[in-house]
Amino acid sequence: MSKDWLDNSIYDHFDDLDLSGLAWECLRRNESYRSDYAAREGDSACAAWGLRFRG
Repeated sequence: MSKDWLDNSIYDHFDDLDLSGLAWECLRRNESYRSDYAAREGDSACAAWGLRFRG
């Protein structure tokens, strides 16, 4: 088991994130999202999760 989460320096970049960046960091760690994204085409998975990206 990794203990990287105990090292605060790994999360220093979080201080510079805006709201959408922070949301993305949390979402990409969500096992359900990662599994769903892998099972679908990229745009389909994004739509299923209510995500919209600028073109």
